[in-house]
Formats: sequence, structure tokens, C-alpha cells
Amino acid sequence: MIVTLTPNPSHDRTVALAGRLERGAVQRAESVTSQAGGKGVNISRASVSAGIPSIAVLPAPAEDPFVLELLAAGIDCRPVPTTGTLRVNITISEPDGTTTKLNSPGPTVTPAVLGALTESLLRRAASADWIVLAGSLPPGAPVTWYAELVGALREHGARIAVDTSEAPLHALVDALPASAPHLMKPNGEELASFTGGDADLLESDPQAAAKAARTLVDRGVETVLATLGAHGAVLVTEHGAWHATPPPTSVVSTVGAGDSSLFGYLLGDVRNRTPAQRLALAVAYGSAAAGLPGTTIPQPSQVTPELVSVRDLDLTQGG
Repeated sequence: MIVTLTPNPSHDRTVALAGRLERGAVQRAESVTSQAGGKGVNISRASVSAGIPSIAVLPAPAEDPFVLELLAAGIDCRPVPTTGTLRVNITISEPDGTTTKLNSPGPTVTPAVLGALTESLLRRAASADWIVLAGSLPPGAPVTWYAELVGALREHGARIAVDTSEAPLHALVDALPASAPHLMKPNGEELASFTGGDADLLESDPQAAAKAARTLVDRGVETVLATLGAHGAVLVTEHGAWHATPPPTSVVSTVGAGDSSLFGYLLGDVRNRTPAQRLALAVAYGSAAAGLPGTTIPQPSQVTPELVSVRDLDLTQGG
């Protein structure tokens, strides 16, 4: 069972253009798609598709179209009642795979709603294989909320994965080791933001990215999965480090690729795969998602881990 938290869910709308985006111009869209989204929701969607039970916890009115869409898709959605209109995130997709995202802030959350979300997760902590805390925090939530939530969940025996960015990520890192989740999934830019490294270097140099990720392991994080875009991903634990190169992919949209990568790793863990095999599944899921339009989550039949190349990294050597 994979339980996901999406504290700031969104209606994800993707506008596909026939040509390059031109600022200030009038352009015709080839298509416009919309689906209930958010990082945690995307992971629950992938989990259900792969036959792994999942519960999606999120703040929303029980009869909101967002909730009804997830239930209709077979996703066990457990909404915590709240007020306000769920946000809409817009992605503009160009033919070469370039994506431009316009994310709205979302409705303000109250302490009562945050408490109810916490209680919903704590009730499921002991029975879940993983609890995934994913995405941005809504207005009204303290930036330290993920860090506090990790500590509470660990006391209840949960295994926790976190995928977030900006202030909530920095607060989580600042509170290590007390706030250490079992798994973190930063990208190269996020790694650079709290290690002081160069984002472009970390994105293009797996050895440098692995060394940066190792700083999190040294501070109590069990596993770090760092996604590096076209350069694949690295996996670092106290027992070793690995780099995986994705198969050739015609990129259509990178939206949701990171969420798919995280699910691929969790799937490998639930199925008791080796670290290298988990990394291969992560990269295979991410590259499959990048080849699909919008925030489409790949089906298992579209994922080819056998085409992913994985190698050991020696972090004692220069990068």
C-alpha cells in the first residue's frame, strides 16, 4: 500500500502548441487537456495502474469534481473537507518538449485542515509500505510542516518519501536528522540549492550529483534518488551509489516525469528489487512519462527498465 499526501492539489491543464511559444503573440492551441493532478495524486495514479493499492489524501470538498474524477479513475481518494476553489496549473507544451508552467497558489489552508490531514496519515502509518509527502504547500501552511510531519510519522513506524522544493525543502534539510525521511527525491537544481553547488554541473555530472546527494545520507536520510533530466538519475545510500542512463526518448512533455520516477523506485522497493533494479525502474518510468503528452502517467506496458543502463559509482574518486 502506498499512501500519498497532496497538500496543494491542482486541476492540471496542458495547452499543446503547434509551434514555438512566442511572448505577446496570439497562438492557436492544437489541443487542451485537463486532469486532476498534483505530485501525490500522480503517484497514486501510477500505483493503481501498476496494481499496487494506494490511498490519496488531500484537502478538498468531498463532492468536488476533482475528487469525483479520482474516484471514477479507481483511485481511493480520502479528501479532508476544506473551503475554497482548488487551484488550476497550466502547462504550455511546445513540439520540441519544452514546457512552460504557470502554477497558481491555491486556497489558504487552516490549522484545523492541517491537523485533519496529519491525523489521516497517522491512522494509516503502520499499514502502509510507504507514505509519500509530495508537492508544494498551500498558503497558510508553515514551511516547516513537512519536517514536523516526518517526525510525527516516524514515531508511528511509517516509511516516508518526500518530494518537495523551495522553502519546504530547505526547512526539511535544516531540521535534519530529526526530520530525516527514508527517501528524498531532489532534482539537480534542488540539490544545488542547499549544497551550494552549481545546478548545471550537478544536472550533467552524475558523480558530482551523487556526492551532493551523499551529504543528505550523511545527515540521516536513508536513500536519495536524484533525478537529472536527460542525464538519468543517481541513487545514493550508505551502502553505495549508482547512476542510470535512460533509453533514447523523444521528449513530448516533462511534466509528471519526476513523479513517475519516484513511483518507479517505490514500485521496485515494494517488489523487493535490488537498489540498481529500483533505480532502473525509476528512470524507465520517468523516461516513459517524458515521451507522453501533458501529465500522462505511463502504463506498465510502456515502461522498459531492461533498456536502462546502470553502473556503480565510486564516491571516493574525483568527479
